[in-house]
Amino acid sequence: MGSAGRGMQGAVHRSVLVLARQWPASLKCVCQLCEHTNFTCQTEGACWTSVMLTNGKEEVIKSCVSLPELNAQVFCHSSKNVTKTECCYTDFCNNITLHLPAESSSRPNLGPLMLAMIVAIPVCILSLAVMLTICIRQGRYCAYRKKKRQNIEEPLSECNLVNSGKTLKDLIYDMTTSGSGSGLPLLVQRTIARTIVLQEMVGKGRFGEVWRGKWCGEDVAVKIFSSRDERSWFREAEIYQTIMLRHENILGFIAADNKDNGTWTQLWLVSEYHDQGSLFDYLNRNTVTIDGMIKLALSIASGLAHLHMEIVGTQGKPAIAHRDMKSKNILVKKNETCAIADLGLAVKHDSVLNTIDIPLNPRVGTKRYMAPEILDDVMNINIFESFKHADIYSLGLVYWEISRRCSIGGLVEEYQLPFYDVVPSDPSVEDMRRAVCEQKLRPNIPNQWQSCEALRVMGRIMRECWYTNGAARLTALRIKKTISQLCVQEDCKA
Repeated sequence: MGSAGRGMQGAVHRSVLVLARQWPASLKCVCQLCEHTNFTCQTEGACWTSVMLTNGKEEVIKSCVSLPELNAQVFCHSSKNVTKTECCYTDFCNNITLHLPAESSSRPNLGPLMLAMIVAIPVCILSLAVMLTICIRQGRYCAYRKKKRQNIEEPLSECNLVNSGKTLKDLIYDMTTSGSGSGLPLLVQRTIARTIVLQEMVGKGRFGEVWRGKWCGEDVAVKIFSSRDERSWFREAEIYQTIMLRHENILGFIAADNKDNGTWTQLWLVSEYHDQGSLFDYLNRNTVTIDGMIKLALSIASGLAHLHMEIVGTQGKPAIAHRDMKSKNILVKKNETCAIADLGLAVKHDSVLNTIDIPLNPRVGTKRYMAPEILDDVMNINIFESFKHADIYSLGLVYWEISRRCSIGGLVEEYQLPFYDVVPSDPSVEDMRRAVCEQKLRPNIPNQWQSCEALRVMGRIMRECWYTNGAARLTALRIKKTISQLCVQEDCKA
């Protein structure tokens, strides 16, 4: 009888280990056989506790039951007076001690042979059920892995499960307009993410890497975070899935998923792919016309105005501040407009409760683009408008980068980062504080800009973005309206 009990324990132990590898866990249970996980297991099924008579003594077993085992309807049934079993469905609900009825341990009319048969039969059935379930699941998993290896170049068989011949753009439009407007359903996100083939790495930063990938023949961008940067990944995915956030001048979010390759876990953020790269890359490679400058500047202001704006209602949107506005976090689309990206540091404002959702993230904004009040450490983080004012200061610096690359009569200046002439290439907070706060320096606005109406207006906007007093700066909406007026005016004076 003792060996039968130990056999059952071994089967359950193997079941728990296989379960941990095959199903995403959500329910936590006590597990006596899981020393390597602090006597805890996780499952999508149920928590299980059982007591049985072994060598005349009650022996208790606590573990997890997987969904297939639960569906087999074997684990959760008791055998009268020999085994008592309970299944439950809340965290650690199996942290209880069951007892057999008192008469079960001393019934005079049951001999040792009969008692052994009564206990052994359900134990054998239970063990067979567990092993059968494990074998079936293992076989299916191996077949799937084999199929995946055979089709490594084009693992796109699941395309028709989610898009029915539609492009990603169509799919996102259908699902976001018919639902909450917060993004694709999680199951669809996971299906898309797990059928992407990575093609080439196109960027690398402090968060991880950016790759160009293929999904059903379409290019997508895959931002890969390391597992130690899980907080940044979760925060950015959370912000991108805010209700009503989707806008043509904010990077189009597609999916978030965690990918386990057996050795380590990768955290994926899948978005639209823009082959022109960041605004920083674009300005390094290209000069811009007056029309091109206005187009870039207007699209950035439109995206930031949408972020900053609160939409009130049941399907409303909270006001959001970016907190890391810079040319490297803005992408250039095929039509020469921009999309704001990298929302990992963004903060949301709950106007009903008047609370600010600030991420618990060790990263800070880029020092070169920090507003004076941040560098001086005098910004009031309890007032949401303070974060919006800081975004506007950074936006003014981005506009300066664009305007310098604008060609006037064939003359154009080389690309430079803001404050390139007064701080080192990798400035410290103290370097920036000394230049911006103590010396009150701002990027130089050339006199020749006065000969061009568009550049003259852009110069005025920049100055009004750079005020030391954040409350005196322009709003994103005001900037958007001012630049919109340039689109219908004469570009340059003679």
